[in-house]
Amino acid sequence: MEGAEKRGLVSVITPVFNGERYVSRLLQSVLDQTYPHVEMILVDDGSEDGTVLAAERYREAFARRSWRYEIVRAPHKNASAALSRGLPLVRGTYLIWPDGDDRLTPESIQLRVRFLLENPSYDCVRSLSSYFDDKTGLPLQREEQQGDLTKELLFWDVLEAKTFVCCGCYMLKTRPFFEIYPDRRIPEYDVGQNFQMLLPFLYRYPCPTIRQELYEVAVREGSSSRRNLTEEERIRRCKAFEQLVDEIAAICGIRDRASERRLLWWKLRRRLDLVRSAERRCQAVKTLWCGD
Repeated sequence: MEGAEKRGLVSVITPVFNGERYVSRLLQSVLDQTYPHVEMILVDDGSEDGTVLAAERYREAFARRSWRYEIVRAPHKNASAALSRGLPLVRGTYLIWPDGDDRLTPESIQLRVRFLLENPSYDCVRSLSSYFDDKTGLPLQREEQQGDLTKELLFWDVLEAKTFVCCGCYMLKTRPFFEIYPDRRIPEYDVGQNFQMLLPFLYRYPCPTIRQELYEVAVREGSSSRRNLTEEERIRRCKAFEQLVDEIAAICGIRDRASERRLLWWKLRRRLDLVRSAERRCQAVKTLWCGD
């Protein structure tokens, strides 16, 4: 029955847009998991290529493992909206949401579930990640800050980019997650999905770190996180992040003055970074046309 939790089951939910070339990498890594109780929910965000056809080819492989495999087709909007289309289908005790172009190491799910079973006071856990070049497969330098790996209260560290937000590293228990989002929808903004999934949870619950690289991140040219934005897009994105964080603060019930000031400073720093970035681009153009 959809929506009814199945003990020990891990729900993997992934939004994907135009992922024909790489979605098989993620799906195969899910099939290669050593943990025996998994369901896969892939939400196609209105792809214009052969993503759905590529995903359909994996039905038999999931059936051989007796794992539920859902492909949800949605009109194109954004990753957070796509996740919201898939969340009502989640039946697991645990939830992960890897990106469609990344991959899980074979023991990624098993080791995180084992940690939560052996440490039942925790409602989430995360692992480390590694990075690889999408074209060559060669390892690359880590992009996100690791931060203090002994810390477990991570709300501010994630918000302020002092530690990593890498989506496939985190595993949450579904029951407390759906207490935060009882309608099984997250705020839908065109600025990703990880703040929505993580921040309200991390505001309530400590999150320890397994110090193993259990998730592999593809560095891919042309991905949404690496595409060069126009000035108008940068401003719009900055405003959207501010609106999103305001909504998350409301979800968390943040009302104390110290936290409100800290949120304000977060906004001001982002605005200042936007101005400085624009100034550097203007100076580069000036140098190009006028010389030193």
